[in-house]
Amino acid sequence: MKPIKLGVIGIGHIGQHHARLYAQMNDVHYVGCFDKEKNAAEALSKKIGGKAFDSLEDLLKEVDAVSIATPTPTHFEIGMQCLQSGVHVLIEKPITASLDEAKVLVETAKKRNVILQVGHVERYNPAFRALEEYLTNPRFIECHRLCPYPGRNVELGVVLDLMIHDLEAILHLVRSEIQLIDAVGVSVLSPTEDIANARIRFKNGAIANVTTSRISPEKMRKIRIFQDDAYISLNYLDQKGEIYRKRDSQIECAPIPIEKGEPLFFELRSFIDCISSKDNPLVGGNEAVEALKLAMRITELIQLRS
Repeated sequence: MKPIKLGVIGIGHIGQHHARLYAQMNDVHYVGCFDKEKNAAEALSKKIGGKAFDSLEDLLKEVDAVSIATPTPTHFEIGMQCLQSGVHVLIEKPITASLDEAKVLVETAKKRNVILQVGHVERYNPAFRALEEYLTNPRFIECHRLCPYPGRNVELGVVLDLMIHDLEAILHLVRSEIQLIDAVGVSVLSPTEDIANARIRFKNGAIANVTTSRISPEKMRKIRIFQDDAYISLNYLDQKGEIYRKRDSQIECAPIPIEKGEPLFFELRSFIDCISSKDNPLVGGNEAVEALKLAMRITELIQLRS
């Protein structure tokens, strides 16, 4: 089978890692990148190979698939151009800036019969994949995602920028309609909320409590799941996990076996495999639309309280 010809659109902080990993894959022909900052594109090409294209149109003529790692407001226009060219697309989260745009992308991918995958990278984290083997009936989920102030992507509130990772994962784990949402957020350093908390009650009785901050002195990405037979604790950053179970009158703790690895690599690897096998991605357009819908509802609630 011929290597899949791949390019990257947008080579900022995230896009550079997409390009780096594609260039390392044996069954991928990393063609090159396009970025409006031509000097940055040329510098990356000198470092890892591939061509720095002068235009998006020129890149699309040479590839089978692309990663889109541009700012969210550009996702729809660039995504549509790629999909309408018959190119498979992995687009960073959130899928688009609006639900209407997201739904059009999903429908276009379906009509063109191409893969549309969305970069909810935590779903490809080995820690999360290991968790699913122990899952039965989640009753309470608690997530903490904290990081220092990034100084970038602050045009998006922390809910759409970071919390959306946990929201998509929770929707996948619970798989029930939402009954009630309560949310609060505070703007500290940027025009949008920098810290937020959401409490989500599902119709099946499950509850999720999600806290996200981009003004924390420490980094933390954890998820805790309480179910009828166990309590599961996972650390996404360290890729470590424990499961606590009741044995007679005592609580026993056992480590969860996790084969560590770079989550982004697994995400890109899955994208390539879906193109080859024509399978649906773990996080396709439909899943990303539901995550965006929930994130926007939470954002609206926060704005109403401001």
